[in-house]
Amino acid sequence: MTSAGPGRPRHQQPSRPGATARDEILDAAAELFTTQGYASTSTRSIADAVGIRQSSLYHHFKTKDDILEDLLDGTVSGGLAFARAVAAGAEGEAAPGSRLHAVALYDGTQLCSARWNLGILYHLPEVRNERFARFLADRQELRGLYRQLGGSAAGETGMQEAGGGDVTFRLVESLISLRADGLVTGDSPLQAADAGLVLCGRGPELPAIRAESAALIARFS
Repeated sequence: MTSAGPGRPRHQQPSRPGATARDEILDAAAELFTTQGYASTSTRSIADAVGIRQSSLYHHFKTKDDILEDLLDGTVSGGLAFARAVAAGAEGEAAPGSRLHAVALYDGTQLCSARWNLGILYHLPEVRNERFARFLADRQELRGLYRQLGGSAAGETGMQEAGGGDVTFRLVESLISLRADGLVTGDSPLQAADAGLVLCGRGPELPAIRAESAALIARFS
């Protein structure tokens, strides 16, 4: 019989997705944080859910806040990287409305398809602490890219209001609450993206925007 190896003794065989012990810890923490609450979850309960000793968990994460930080970063990093690529790489090649739609659809799909609905942790009092400044800055940058693209899309229609990008951002994040209530469907990310473009005055162009948006997602994701 082979042992689990030094530094990571197990009570059971791995049963969680993830190529590494760190991945398994993050998955267990994500489940516990979203089902029983952050404050009610201890590092011991996370270790038990993975099947390792608490001391082994500390080999990967020094504190529970470190785990939360990694999880929060993961909810925004993919959408932000995609939004940066679309905002810069497709400028002059695709209409602003199509770029906004692509960012919203990609971001919304990420939020809805993740294994755990981690977006519900965004409003934890703990997240307002300087400890999570990187996550807060990344989320704010993503929101700024929505605003930038929304302003350009609305400007093309001659609309005076350029708030469509910010509203689109809020529509996408509303998918988190819909998912928590069991109301998200496979069409929900597309519906949120479409609604944002309607608010930017691009409703009549939605079929063409959807096609160009899909091409952008295929190119940059």
